Amino acid sequence: MTLTLSIDCGGTGIKGSVLDELGQMTAEQVRVRTPYPLPPDRFIGILAGLGRELPKADRVTVGMPGMIRHGRVVSTPHYVTKHGPHTQVIPDLVDQWRNFDVRAAMETELELPTIVLNDAEVAGAGAVTGFGFEVVLTLGTGLGCAIFDDGHLLPHLEVSRAPVRRGRIYDTYIGDATRKRMGDYAWSRRVRDVLIGLRPMFEWDRLFLGGGNSSLLEQRDLLEVGGSILVVPNSAGIVGGVRAWDLEVDAIRQPMSKGGRPNPPKLRPDSAPPTTPDQPRKTGRRRGRGADDE
Repeated sequence: MTLTLSIDCGGTGIKGSVLDELGQMTAEQVRVRTPYPLPPDRFIGILAGLGRELPKADRVTVGMPGMIRHGRVVSTPHYVTKHGPHTQVIPDLVDQWRNFDVRAAMETELELPTIVLNDAEVAGAGAVTGFGFEVVLTLGTGLGCAIFDDGHLLPHLEVSRAPVRRGRIYDTYIGDATRKRMGDYAWSRRVRDVLIGLRPMFEWDRLFLGGGNSSLLEQRDLLEVGGSILVVPNSAGIVGGVRAWDLEVDAIRQPMSKGGRPNPPKLRPDSAPPTTPDQPRKTGRRRGRGADDE
């Protein structure tokens, strides 16, 4: 049986567990608070520490915020700041993180094959059905996004960095700091308006909402958006660590397209996602939770 060490890196917390081939946790989840400032070597040390604390695995999946390509960081929004999300950016950290090879560093530390993806992409791998055009948005410290077409993972878009109103970006417009300031009810209404605005741009067949704050959305707000919307457990960010390997393996093994490029990665048809409800679940207005649970 192949065991996967799956690590979900957020703006406020880094958590990990070991999963079996069905995506079930074989060990209790371990979580540490994300420290700041966070240069790459400190980040790798934390992840390697989680790996050594948990039972031995055969491979590693890392999901982290930002633009990740082939295991390297193009940009990351939180780990370049002095005190955490939405605080002062440290230029030296921006330089340290740019083009940093997280995959190579983790493989050196733990001596295990590793894949590194955007955290929303890992969560999406744990949620999507593999049929139709499916969009995954994660609501935590900021906004995460992943897009799948018939199970093919499409190139990553940092929707979180797009301007939305008066020069603000989605990360701050519907991020956790704004939720705490507005309150859950008003924040849920704002997310509703954002989803209504994004729907014509994506025209998704299914929208999956994950992350630590998705459970705080009001059901009636989601119903007003319309279409097929499913709220997935925050654990998708970890359990997706197994199905993410289907994406990676397929990207390596699939034949070349006519244009001489590898076909985009695709989930195997037999790689079933966790069970999700047919309708958005009613969550109520719970307080005291949020991005800290991401």
